[in-house]
Amino acid sequence: MDILVNLQAFLATADATGFSAAARKLGVSTSVVAKRVTQLEARIGTALFHRSTRQLRLTEAGQRYVHRARGVVTDATDLLSRMGEKGHDLVDHLRIKAPTSLTVARLADAFSAFQTQNPKLKLDIVLIDRPVDPVTEGFDIAIGAFPHSFGGVVDEPLCALRRLLCASPAYLKKHGTPKHPRDLVEHRCLSFMPTGPEWIFDGPRGRISIQVSPLLSTNEGHVLARSAIAGNGIALISHYLVADALRDGTLKPVLRDFPIPELWVKATIPERRRNAAAVQALLTLLKTSLAPSL
Repeated sequence: MDILVNLQAFLATADATGFSAAARKLGVSTSVVAKRVTQLEARIGTALFHRSTRQLRLTEAGQRYVHRARGVVTDATDLLSRMGEKGHDLVDHLRIKAPTSLTVARLADAFSAFQTQNPKLKLDIVLIDRPVDPVTEGFDIAIGAFPHSFGGVVDEPLCALRRLLCASPAYLKKHGTPKHPRDLVEHRCLSFMPTGPEWIFDGPRGRISIQVSPLLSTNEGHVLARSAIAGNGIALISHYLVADALRDGTLKPVLRDFPIPELWVKATIPERRRNAAAVQALLTLLKTSLAPSL
């Protein structure tokens, strides 16, 4: 068990960027954490941290091994929890990547409910608005709607993500309503930064691609929605962020005859973690919370 606790000390120190903070997280003294890291370095024959009086940072070797070490600790913890299971309590430590807007709007409640149902679980929830390879970046589950694929992972579809073009009645009255996607180049456009300024539509004769020059680009969907409601322009945005505004007439759909292709929200999971009980339980809850679509 020494190698396991030493790896845990290494990971806690890397996450906290200091022995003292890692000690508080692990509930032991600073000297114990430092000793465990030193023992691990002696075992592998290389330094894992650059030490100075002002800071502690990973060496090149430390950066190379931190994600693999996290996988080893996670697997060992999962195995030990299964061997000592009594009843149905889940005991695990999940590191989850999730998109900012979707988490604030929908997933935060799902994550909270999941931890309430499983009080022995530890969750690290990191909000990132870019594609993430969970294997190389050390995540147990990476949630997103990007079409990227990575080796050594399993993709689990969660739900369809509907998007649309919309604007406030005041904006449309002042600037007019576009009749075709190509008319958008003459309009004030509001863009979701992660998906970019290339807007794609399904037309009667196939796909139409338009490059806009956004007045506003943001990686936070609520900012995009508020700007559209304020009359600042036409937004390409996820339906779940503006459903209330569409119902009360604060926003109006634009170019209904040219729908935006759906994206799929999916969970990307390292193959070695796909059958972990906590991972499967979280997937079940996510599919229930998000189904049938956003």
